[in-house]
Amino acid sequence: MKVNFKIFRTLSILCIFLVAGCSDKESDSGNKTVNTTESSKNSTLIYGRGTDTVTLDAHNIVEAESSRISKNIYETLIDYEKESTEVTPKLAKEWTTSDDGLIWTFKLQENVKFHDGTEFNADAVVYNFERMMDENHPQHQGDFSIFSRTFKGVIEEVKAVDAHTVEFKLVKSDATFLPNLGITPFGIISPDALKTFNDKIQEHPVGTGPFVFDSWIQNDSLTLLKNENYWITDLPKMDKIIFKIIPDNSARLTALKNGEIDLMEGINQSDLPAIEKDMNLQILKRPAANVGYITINTTRPPFDNVKVRQALNHAVNKQGLIDAFFGPVASPAKNMTPPAVWGYNDEVKDYEFDLEKAKQLLVEAGYPNGFETEFYVMTTPRLYFPQPEKVAEAMKSDLEKINVKVKIVTYEWATYLPKLMEGDYSIAVIGRISENGDPDNFLNTMLYSKSSSNLSKFSNTRIDELLIEAKNSIDRDVRTALYKEVQEIAHNEAPTIPIAYVESPMAARNYVKGYIPHAIGYESLAEIYFEE
Repeated sequence: MKVNFKIFRTLSILCIFLVAGCSDKESDSGNKTVNTTESSKNSTLIYGRGTDTVTLDAHNIVEAESSRISKNIYETLIDYEKESTEVTPKLAKEWTTSDDGLIWTFKLQENVKFHDGTEFNADAVVYNFERMMDENHPQHQGDFSIFSRTFKGVIEEVKAVDAHTVEFKLVKSDATFLPNLGITPFGIISPDALKTFNDKIQEHPVGTGPFVFDSWIQNDSLTLLKNENYWITDLPKMDKIIFKIIPDNSARLTALKNGEIDLMEGINQSDLPAIEKDMNLQILKRPAANVGYITINTTRPPFDNVKVRQALNHAVNKQGLIDAFFGPVASPAKNMTPPAVWGYNDEVKDYEFDLEKAKQLLVEAGYPNGFETEFYVMTTPRLYFPQPEKVAEAMKSDLEKINVKVKIVTYEWATYLPKLMEGDYSIAVIGRISENGDPDNFLNTMLYSKSSSNLSKFSNTRIDELLIEAKNSIDRDVRTALYKEVQEIAHNEAPTIPIAYVESPMAARNYVKGYIPHAIGYESLAEIYFEE
């Protein structure tokens, strides 16, 4: 089997002189317009978001807000099409694989420089992967949890064949190897920067991407500047991007209406009609390749009892939550993978909202009088939970009707996710966004017993066997059947409560052009420009 892909762009170095300063915050949209026949000179995009980045060390990223920034500083060997998760070239311009799927050879782009002026080449790729693979590597600082989940035990060796050819030798054939190379934790970092900054690399991120790191005021703003020597002609179009943190959805929308920001994530469903009527604003929709769910710590009593977990599933009024806090952009979830991802099992029958059934299951589980529990919730909105605290309050009301007394405990995002990954919780609001369009990215990640992102700490021998078999097969029909069986078992064992699949709306000023929200939850901003 041989696969060969060629990039369709002509590469050159973009050299542009900055002729004037630019304002970080311009409230008059007329001052923000540019002539699109030029290169969008003297333009600043202010992107409003609900919470801060956790790390700028690409290899240690585990969540979307860090990926949102990383996607614009670093680049990966492959990327995804603008409006799908089909693989497309990036730092690798073409590749081939051996008949047995064990040897992958990548031809790299030439004349590509890191932001520090050093050359991107095969040695740089090898250095980056050895940093993640080799515990004795001098820059092996961090958990590298995505690498461990994705490639540990899969990649045997990475070697430079010549200056612009790199070869990966796999331990075994892996159907997810190629698409996984495109996720942000495998962005290529300047080896010189890694050697210089060591464990401080997150404060000095250096990649090959369209934007260069400028500054980061934590819990306030993060600023990127145009890469004047970017290897793709005429990109990026903006001179500066400021990611501005405004935790409250309504306050963020007010800032957008006032022209204080240009683009925003996180919209209350009740605000959608007003945005649609506002002549100065536009709604942009991110495809629903995600799932918002309640993770249940299956190692903690009483949640180690499957009947308790099933009772909770029956006690949640999903449609009521969607009507109140998500709106028409969401639909009730019944599986841990969304319908937008192939392999979805639509034959699974969802748990009906049935409080009497929930009470009966608690009696059968040995909890006729219910129990008390803490319910962890993040304070800032996420794509899959635009109003997490309100959802938690509504769920608390339903759960107390079956004598489950709930204490809601809130945390900021930077603290929240580590607590969940360590298993320091009972039940919690969380979600997952597709990183590569493959069902393995949901099911293996969330249900495989050895996955670091298996927040529920769920362990099922049959599911593990099915996931391994599916990952090792290159036959999509075979993989689909295996993943459908995984979903059936997971539904019955109920380690989670799937809540919603969300087509996340965004809003922007009307002069913002060239922006296509991607299903994975973040994208390059290189092609955004302003227009009257």
